Amino acid sequence: MESENDHNRRNRREDEMASVIGALRRRIITPKTTETTLETRGFHNKGPAGRDVLETVGKSFLTGLGDALETGSPERTDERLASLSTRYKGFAYEGAAMGLALVDAMSFKGGRIRRFLEGPGAPHVYMAYVGIGWAMARLPRPLWPDTGHLDPVLRWLVHDGYGFHQAYFHTDVYVHRRALDGRAAKHTGDGAYALRAADQGVGRALWFVAGTDVDRAADLVESFPARRRADLYAGVGLAATYAGGADDEELHRLRARAGEHVRHLAQGSSFGAEARVRAGLVVPHTEAATAVLCGMDAEKAARTSRDLRPESTGTEDPARPRYEEWRVRVADELVLRDGGGARS
Repeated sequence: MESENDHNRRNRREDEMASVIGALRRRIITPKTTETTLETRGFHNKGPAGRDVLETVGKSFLTGLGDALETGSPERTDERLASLSTRYKGFAYEGAAMGLALVDAMSFKGGRIRRFLEGPGAPHVYMAYVGIGWAMARLPRPLWPDTGHLDPVLRWLVHDGYGFHQAYFHTDVYVHRRALDGRAAKHTGDGAYALRAADQGVGRALWFVAGTDVDRAADLVESFPARRRADLYAGVGLAATYAGGADDEELHRLRARAGEHVRHLAQGSSFGAEARVRAGLVVPHTEAATAVLCGMDAEKAARTSRDLRPESTGTEDPARPRYEEWRVRVADELVLRDGGGARS
C-alpha cells in the first residue's frame, strides 16, 4: 500500500509535470503580442489613442489565452484574470474560452469549456462563445468542439467568433476579397444562417481593420455586396460599443453613414452593452456609444436585449433561428423608442 509520503510525492510530481506541459502549451500555441499590432496586421492607424485601444485588446486576449493554456483549469484561469482592468477584462475571458477549448481538444479528458461556461465564465458568456469560435478556426476539423451542449439561442456566437478570426487574421481574403467561409456551417449543420452569423463577426473585425476610424469602417462595409451589409453593420455597432475607440462626433458620423442600416447598427450596440452589463464591465465609452447609437444609457440598452430574448425551447425556423428573431426584435424596439438613436 502506498504511504502518505509516497502519495504526496507522486502528486507533486504530477503537478510539476502538468505545470511543465502547461508552460509548453502556452509557449508553443500562444501567438506573440507583435501579432496583434496594427502594423503587423496591416490595419489602419487612426492615431495613438485608437492604436492603444486595439493593441491592448489584443494583448488582453492573449493573456487569457495563455493563462488558460498554461493552467488548463477554468478556476485557476479565472483567479489569474481577476485583477485585469475593467475595460479589457472581457477580451481576456474571450481568449480564455479559446484556450480551454483548445486544451479540451488536445486532451483525453474534456469538459473544461463546459465547466468554464457554467462557472467563472458565465458572466462573460457572450465573449466565451465567441472564443470557442476562435478555437474552431485554429483546430483541424476532426478536433472541432462539440457545440451540441451550448445554449440554443447563443450558440450562433460561435460562428460570429469564427468569422471575426478569419477576417482578423486573413484580412485580404475575407475583407478585401470578401470571401465566404462555410466550413463551420458544414461542421455544425447550421446551414445558411451560420454564414450570416459569421458576417456579424466579420463586421466586428472591420472595426479593428479600420483602426476605429468610422469612415473607413463604413467604406469597408459598403464594399461588400448589399445583402451582407446589415449583418456587417451590426458587428460594427457591437465593436464600437464593446471595444470603443470613437468619440461622440465620430459615433454620430457612423450612425449617419449606416443609413438604412442604422437599426442594425443599434442592435449590435445593444448586444455590446448587454455583454458589458452582464459581466459588470461597463465603462464610459459603453455609455457614449449607446447614447448615440441606441438613444439610451447602457443599462437600458442592455435591458432591451435581455427583455426581448426569445425562449430557448420550441421549434425553430432554420432560415430565421431564435437568435435572428432576437436581433430583429431588438432592432424593431430601438426604432420605436421615443428619441431612440436607431430612428431613421
